Amino acid sequence: MERLRAAIVGTGGIAGAHARALRAYPDQVDIVAATDVDAGRLEKFCGEWSIDGRYASLAEMLASERLDLVHLCTPPGVHAADAISVLEAGATVVCEKPPCLSLAEFDRIAEVEQRSPGHFVGIFQHRFGTAAKAAKQIVDEQRMGRPMVAVCHTLWYRDDAYYEVEWRGRWDTEGGGPTMGHGIHQIDLLGHLLGDWEEISAHAPRLARDVETEDISVAYMTFANGAVSTIVNSVLSPRQESYLRFDFALGTLEVTHLYGHRLNSWRYTPAPGADEKQPPWPPQGADVPSSHQAQLGEVLASIRAGERPPTTGAGLRRTLEIVTGIYASAFTGQRVRRADLTAANAFYHHLNGSAPA
Repeated sequence: MERLRAAIVGTGGIAGAHARALRAYPDQVDIVAATDVDAGRLEKFCGEWSIDGRYASLAEMLASERLDLVHLCTPPGVHAADAISVLEAGATVVCEKPPCLSLAEFDRIAEVEQRSPGHFVGIFQHRFGTAAKAAKQIVDEQRMGRPMVAVCHTLWYRDDAYYEVEWRGRWDTEGGGPTMGHGIHQIDLLGHLLGDWEEISAHAPRLARDVETEDISVAYMTFANGAVSTIVNSVLSPRQESYLRFDFALGTLEVTHLYGHRLNSWRYTPAPGADEKQPPWPPQGADVPSSHQAQLGEVLASIRAGERPPTTGAGLRRTLEIVTGIYASAFTGQRVRRADLTAANAFYHHLNGSAPA
């Protein structure tokens, strides 16, 4: 089959992960172009990855190249505008987290997506790999009974120097603090496994970093299926850890990692009296870690099959809804229902609930 033509927008640090993922499928896709506002960084990146098409702007690249996939590796503040441009050009967007700065932006992207042959794919690689896929199947088939309690922790450390990058820690360019920029990965996997949510109560102070946004958030959330979860997001935690725990009627499933997980990152504890002759864990098969490569493989397979790729549409929106609910509750001091997050709500438009500057 003819290989797909891919391009990368933004050639900073995360672009390397996208390039490696694309190069893992040489029989399916070619990286034919890249663009960056920093000409020196662009030349270095394209030289490293042997990319011929080098452009000073996304508009120039879209006008000059026939593209099937465009990977957005730029700061969050430009994701929405760039995604819309790519979709209007007929290509599929593969966008680094967070997908955009607000539900309002997401819905504008989704409206354009409906008219485009392309799709808007959010990078949430923790959904992928052997363990996460098996966990999803276990939940969907209720092999561990109904879910009741969950814990979702993103306890990371970012010092003051980290925030010297001009766009970090600002509402207008990053969209939020660790809730939006760091914990969103674990939040996405939490929602992916347990489904739609109903209500959130949260607190999001700024304790130590000299930024506009929060540097820690704590939330309590209820799901439509009756399960409850606590969520903690921090950039103030020297012993870094990403941790998810799910307590079901028939056992506990946990994953501890930092930036990626594999089978040995997960633990299963049966409930007393559970059938130990047919344990739901560990899954069989090759140990594929969570990664950009694992997610991209499924995206490519979906495109080849003419199907909607994973981490698109309502499932992707749900992740941004949870983040929005945390901020809305933290700023108002009130419980926030999912049904509250309509266009009439200020937090639908801006995660700090403010009018644009």
